Amino acid sequence: MDQIKGMNKIKISRTFILILIMILSISGCSEAQNKTVESNLDRITGTQQVTFVELGSKRCIPCKMMQPVMEKVENEYAGKVKVIFYDVWTDEGKPYGENYGIRAIPTQVFLDKDGKEFFRHTGFFSFDEIAQVLKKQGITK
Repeated sequence: MDQIKGMNKIKISRTFILILIMILSISGCSEAQNKTVESNLDRITGTQQVTFVELGSKRCIPCKMMQPVMEKVENEYAGKVKVIFYDVWTDEGKPYGENYGIRAIPTQVFLDKDGKEFFRHTGFFSFDEIAQVLKKQGITK
């Protein structure tokens, strides 16, 4: 009987250790993803005055509608505004959606030259509305 109790304790200990390893590996992945997001943030702000981050998906219709708007912003504000798109429905883009805490797509996040968020919008956002946000930040064509 004592052997059975001892074997059950070993099984419980092994199960506990496996669960602990799984939890630690999951948290380690999140930290690695967050470090990647943070290092990319340093890289994306660069010399531009504003970084326009579009969080969406290539398969989402309102997100597809944003593609020409992003191109126009990139062309008309070249050297002043950097435009970045993350497809949050992919494994590569998902950490960015989590990092920015988005709840719906498309979501636009505007960062100043120091990488600090100064404006956020969810849904389709027209070029004229974006131009007004940029103008309030002192950015003109």
